[in-house]
This record gives sequence, structure tokens and C-alpha cells, in this order.
Amino acid sequence: MSGRAQLMWDEAVTGYDFGPDHPMDPVRLALTRRLVDAFGLDREVEVVSAKPAGDSTLRLVHREDYIEAVKAASMDPRGADGAYGLGTMDDPAFAGMHEVSALIAGQSVGAAEAVWRGEALHAVNFAGGLHHAMPGGASGFCIYNDASLAIARLLELGAERVVYVDVDVHHGDGVQAAFWEDPRVLTVSLHEHPRTLFPQTGWPEETGAASAEGSAVNVALPAGTGDAGWLRAFHSVVPELVADFRPQVLVTQHGADTHFEDPLAHLAVSLDAQRAVQVACHELAHEYADGRWVALGGGGYAVVDVVPRSWTHLVAVAAGREIAPETVVPEGWRQEVFARTRQLAPARMTDGRWPVEWKGWESGYDPADRLDQAVLAARRAVFPLRGLLA
Repeated sequence: MSGRAQLMWDEAVTGYDFGPDHPMDPVRLALTRRLVDAFGLDREVEVVSAKPAGDSTLRLVHREDYIEAVKAASMDPRGADGAYGLGTMDDPAFAGMHEVSALIAGQSVGAAEAVWRGEALHAVNFAGGLHHAMPGGASGFCIYNDASLAIARLLELGAERVVYVDVDVHHGDGVQAAFWEDPRVLTVSLHEHPRTLFPQTGWPEETGAASAEGSAVNVALPAGTGDAGWLRAFHSVVPELVADFRPQVLVTQHGADTHFEDPLAHLAVSLDAQRAVQVACHELAHEYADGRWVALGGGGYAVVDVVPRSWTHLVAVAAGREIAPETVVPEGWRQEVFARTRQLAPARMTDGRWPVEWKGWESGYDPADRLDQAVLAARRAVFPLRGLLA
């Protein structure tokens, strides 16, 4: 197996553009790619452009009638069929929508293929992580569910155990739905509580179908959760489940919208904590999955201050050349940010919260604490189903 990491990238993915008033601004992808380059990470990874996902690949997850509806909306955006979630406020139709969505999906599928076949140990597609798309409809800024497609392709190639960990602020509902009945896939989502955030799913009681009980795990975090609570929740649930499941591949989704500056949600997580979870996922892949790690992007709507730095850290972690949090952001990149956006870019690769401190579950828990209540609810719902102590 090659020890080299792959970065999946095609400049055309920046065409995933819902319009100037939509929060999913593709400049976040372009700026991330430029920051990766500014740090010289191109020399540490193999930059690969995979082919778009074809219809047979898309059908691994999506219904044929939905794929045809996306194609039709791509040709004539004004005729988009709202019954499929297309042409809505969240998912406006635009010309070329099918082609660029299939391209993003193709990068995640290509990442999964490279890792499974041993062409790369780790592979990153920060343009991916579009985890809300359902088999028969668009949802939450997501047209095709590249994360689900990557996992489905791994299963098609012969994988028998895949763990998917989603730390986006929103519930990874589309991936959970795709594998609800499949015991070969363990989906774990840490997200803001459904009472206060889209998509209003991801309750701890959602644990998988009867044929796959305990294969869906949901940690519903109270609004306002910060670094210490977020990391406590992650480490109190994820490592024990991964160790039990022993995946052949770890697939992770790193939406940056948990950040305290994100305009669409209500958690209070720093860039430093996001980086800490990236490092933890990398370590879990090596400890339990022979290093096989597919890492995806996701949400993130602080498109200058947060997203590029967070995902550049992700690429650096995968490349084995971590960027120290206190590192100064290259001046050339800051100038490009201002030229593109007229915004001032951050000066360092930290929010000033490094090292992030948190307490492990083994230290005991407080039954009156809302964060601990969320962790305990997830553990009690799933751990006994997997033969683990809650």
C-alpha cells in the first residue's frame, strides 16, 4: 500500500454554485485550495482529479427517477421539479447542476477506490461531504450524496465493515438513511440537537432498522456546546465504537459549521478543536483500519475566516505534515482573499485556544449537565445493542 495521501481536486467543482445570495459560496473551495498550495502541501500529497460519477455509480444510492430529475433541472433550471427538492430556496436549480454534482461525487468515489485498492493510504475531498441528499431527493444544499456513494462503492468492492463519522453541526441524515438497514456500515453523527437545528433528525433513539440495530449512532449536542464539551462528546462515544466495529475503512465528514463564527448554527467550537478531531480521526484510522481513511468536507459558511483554515489543517493531517496552530498564514494568500472577497483574512492558523483541554468519560459524569446528558443518551441507546457497557 502506498503511504502517500491523495487530494482529490478538479477546479470545476467550484461550479457548484447556487447563486450569489446562497450561503454555500464556492469561494470557500477555491480559497481552501489556494491555502493548501500556499503551505506547499501539494508537494506532500498526490493531487488527483477523478472522473464524474456515472449513472450506474449514482444508482448505488440514488433512485433513477431522481437522477433524471436532476439532469432535467440541469438542462432547464426554470422547470425544476420541486417534488424532488429541486428549485427550492435551499437547493436552487442551476445550469450544469447534474454535471458538477456528479463531479464532486466522483471525487469521493475515487478517493474510496484509491484507499481500498492501496493506491493511497488517505484521501481527502474537501469539496465533498454533501450528507443531506436522500436517495430520491435533494436536501440541505446537497444534490448527490457523495459520502454515501463512496461508502456504497467500498461495499461494492468487497468491504464488509465501514465506519462513517460525521462531525458537521447538522445531522448526517442522508448517510444514515442510505445505510439504515445495512449492518456493514456504522454511522456516527455528532450534531446540534434536532430541537434547534435542521434537519430536525438525529435523535439518540435513531439506532438503525431491525436488521441493523445499533448501526446508527446519534449524539445530539445542546446549542452552545464549546470545545471542551464537543471533544468530550467525541471521545466518549466514537473511539469505543470504532474499536468494537473494527472497520476496514474509516470515512469521516468534517463540516466546519460547528465553529462559533458560523452564521447558520449555534455551537461554539473553535478551529483548534476541529483540528484536534481531525487528528483523532487520523489516529483511529491507523489504530483500527490499517490507516485506510477517506476524509470529506461538508458544511461551513464562514467562508473566509474558518473553512479554508479548517480544511487546510485536514489536508495537512492526512499528508502527515501537520501545521502547528500558531503558524502564520502566508501573506500572499491573505492578499488573494482580500482581492477576491474584500474581506480581511485571519493572520494565524489558530483561534488561540490551543491546546484544547477536555475531560474524558472515564473521569465520571454529571447527570445534571446537558452535555453529559446528551452523551449518556447516545451511549444508553446504542452501546447495549453492540454488547458494550453504557
